[in-house]
Amino acid sequence: MDDARKKELLEKFNKLRTEGPKPKAAKAEAPKPAPKATAPAAPAGPVPTRKPKPEVVVGLPPDKLTENHIWGLALTKRNLLNLMGWGAIGGVLQISIAAIHRFLFPRVLFEPVKTFKAGYPEEYPKGTISTKYQGDQKVWIAHLDEGIVAISTICTHLGCTPRWLAAEDKFKCPCHGSGFTREGIHFEGPAPRPLERYRIQKAEDGRLLIDKSIIYRWEKGEWGKPGSVFIA
Repeated sequence: MDDARKKELLEKFNKLRTEGPKPKAAKAEAPKPAPKATAPAAPAGPVPTRKPKPEVVVGLPPDKLTENHIWGLALTKRNLLNLMGWGAIGGVLQISIAAIHRFLFPRVLFEPVKTFKAGYPEEYPKGTISTKYQGDQKVWIAHLDEGIVAISTICTHLGCTPRWLAAEDKFKCPCHGSGFTREGIHFEGPAPRPLERYRIQKAEDGRLLIDKSIIYRWEKGEWGKPGSVFIA
């Protein structure tokens, strides 16, 4: 190295030693973020907290029901036990109500009245058969030679209702062909015995009183007993 180069380097060294190093340029500071808003300080002491109400769901909407649901409830063991319990309570209540009702209102059979009044004897001329009470009372009033009798309209074969045929002077059953005379004696068809008669007598008001609870049968010899015929 020549002298000139050494001298130049020596001058630079001396200059740096006396002046010191050059200060570095300051970097631009980034803007500080705005301070965040803080919640107000909580008051001293315990703060009561509100417990959320449990959500009560009764059943499910129709669009969410499946075969594992009944009446909108899931088929869980608890729900099944609840349903069985309420069903048992309902059954016991129904039985109790039925028992109380039967105790307060006992079963009584109200049978129809067996007696009725059939008008005055003068309304039945001798030799006539009246079908006036054939429908509601099932009785014919016949004025025979022996007197006025009340004949049952029930056929002794199978319980059908014969018809009075005035032109043929007989009672004829339209079901099986049984025939009876005006006195009630069977003479054709499958009927096994004559028609039955009811008790007939004169009431206090002068009208004929028919009692269907007392029956007279020809095969038992009861047509001649008192009450089987009213002698006008």
